Amino acid sequence: MKRLPIPDDVTGDEIDADVRQELMSLPKGLAEEVARNLVMVANLLDEDPEQAYAYSRIALRLASRVAAVREAAGFASYATGKYSEALAEFRAARRMTGSVELWPVMADCERGMGRPERALAMAGEPEVNKLDKAGQVEMRLVAAGARKDMGQADAAVVTLQSPELASNSVQPWTARLRYAYADALLEVGREAEAREWFAKALEADQGGQTDASDRLAELDGVEFTDALVESDDDEPAEEPAVETAVEAEADAEAEVKTEAETGVKAEATEAAEKPDEEAAEKPAEESAEKPAEAPKADDDKS
Repeated sequence: MKRLPIPDDVTGDEIDADVRQELMSLPKGLAEEVARNLVMVANLLDEDPEQAYAYSRIALRLASRVAAVREAAGFASYATGKYSEALAEFRAARRMTGSVELWPVMADCERGMGRPERALAMAGEPEVNKLDKAGQVEMRLVAAGARKDMGQADAAVVTLQSPELASNSVQPWTARLRYAYADALLEVGREAEAREWFAKALEADQGGQTDASDRLAELDGVEFTDALVESDDDEPAEEPAVETAVEAEADAEAEVKTEAETGVKAEATEAAEKPDEEAAEKPAEESAEKPAEAPKADDDKS
């Protein structure tokens, strides 16, 4: 069997005491290896679900008869969208333990497989009454999601209305419950109320479980731009040149100098052309002023 690398600082002692108790049925060396793989599943489940899934398969091959291993494999499959596989693992874990704790996530797997009516049916089963408060809230969230899947948006709003939603106390499930209610309200066109509940969800969301802040900004028409990421179209525009007083004065002097030089050149050209004109005019004037000479008499004529 191919193993995946596990950091040396992962010892397996990080697992819960209940899980460690289950692993005591295995040989010591095997129990330690399974425990280390389970730790890797837990560490990677949110950051890298696919890698977590790979570690869960190793643990499953090593100890498929341990309920904690089947549960871990179920959550890894669920995180990667393998809902049919996840449901099979959760059912196996439930058969081994007899616990109803996994009932809500099993119902959500039915939703993931495109069977919301089955999820809704599970929400009405006696097992729901055996769930603790957190489990019952989770079941309510799944049922509301199933209603939405079936196109029953108004029914989803009603499903989420509960004492837990109305309570001012903040519990681990509060942010998600308020967020789901806000989303359901928005879907039925009750935008003002939706905004109010998104704000309440944000107030309760200390761990960043939801994107309530983004939804609020969207409703308010606020757009965020990532300053660290610039596209080719977002190249900074060139700043307009600002002419200082010194530069303006220098430009003025240069302009005056250019005009002066132009004037001097014009005068020089005019002066060069003037003698030629005078020379051309002088013979004409002399010719006009000089009287014509009378023809000489022929002295030899008598």
